[in-house]
This record gives sequence, structure tokens and C-alpha cells, in this order.
Amino acid sequence: MGERGLIIRDLPASERPRERLEQYGPESLSTAELLAIVLRVGARGESAVRLAERLLSEFRGLGGVARARVRQLASLPGIGLAKAAQVKASFELGKRLAASVDGPRPAVRGAADAAALVMEELRHREQECLAAVFLDTRNQVICTRVLMVGTLTGSPAHPREVFREALAQGCASLIICHNHPSGDPTPSKDDVALTARLVQAGELMGVPVLDHIVVGGGRYVSLREAGRI
Repeated sequence: MGERGLIIRDLPASERPRERLEQYGPESLSTAELLAIVLRVGARGESAVRLAERLLSEFRGLGGVARARVRQLASLPGIGLAKAAQVKASFELGKRLAASVDGPRPAVRGAADAAALVMEELRHREQECLAAVFLDTRNQVICTRVLMVGTLTGSPAHPREVFREALAQGCASLIICHNHPSGDPTPSKDDVALTARLVQAGELMGVPVLDHIVVGGGRYVSLREAGRI
């Protein structure tokens, strides 16, 4: 029988992340310890904490783990599909919590507000994605949606996909957003042309496009602020 992976309860009590979380709170744990709780079990004689450290090292930090696909995570010895799925599920829950709204819906007063709504969703994507922030008559957020996922070099977009969802949400206006996986949010000629098509379609549909925001590398550019709308 092969050597089993060490589980968290195999560690000395003072080194068990779950017990330390319970006693001192999650903020007292390192990133590797939090990730070890998600993994639960180590691999081939190494603890879950050590496996988490190896995972973070292989993907160059938490951001790299978040960007990696399930198959990429599973390819690391000791991870496998089950642990990879657990890790990806934990990131998705975090994103959904960040996007959830309790109480009054937030209002979008400018490009910075809209960018903040989509930044975490889009910044780690390896492909260009087109998203939209749908607003009511008071510019309060109805919801945000990723509408299309393209390739590393482009995101095919057609107004009908955008406004089909806009009509389904019953929004009064919307803000278009997309990411540049390169990390440079400078709008391209194609971005400007897409914006013009969507603005024109919005005028015809009676659902104005208020802005087009490009995010990349933790930054954003508003085409409205840049005078391109």
C-alpha cells in the first residue's frame, strides 16, 4: 500500500489550521493555511499545508491559482481533479459573495463604480470576455453578467446578444465592460468600433449604453471619460 497523504489532523495541534482558525479567526492564518483547509488532505507523506505551499509556488501566488483552469491545477502532483474542483469552487464562492448585494442596490455614479463591479470577475481571465452592468432608471445595479467569452486575441460580440439580455433584465441603461488579458487596458480600434455599434443599437432599442470600460492589470479605461462616446 502506498504512503497516504497526511491530513490536517495528523499535524500537531498547534499547527492545525482548522483549530487555529476556530481559536484565532481566519485572518490569523496564512494564505497557504487557508488553502490547506480547502484541500483537506496532503499527498505522499506531505501535509495539506505543504501541498498548498507547493500549489502557490507552482502558480506564482494566489492570483495564479485563481486564473488556472481545473485541468492545470489537477496536473500538479498530489492535487488531482477532486482537489482542483474544491479550489476552483472556493474561488467562485468568493467572487459570488463579492458580487452579492444585501440591502439597497448600489448606484453607479461613474466609471470607477462600474469598474469596481467587474474588476475581480474579469481581471484574472485568460480570454477576452464581454460583460455588462445593467441599470435601472435610478442608475442602480440590477445585475452584472458575462455575456461572451472570446479567445486570447478577441471577443466576438454582436449587439443582439447584448440587448437580448438587456431586455430580459428590463434595464433602463447599461454599461459595457471587457478585459484585456495582456494587462494593458488601452482601448484598441476594434474596441472603439464595437462601442460605436453598441451605442447606435442602444439608441434604436431605447436602452442607452452609458459607457464602455476596458479593464486590465488592475486598471481600467473609460471610453466615455476618454471622449470616445
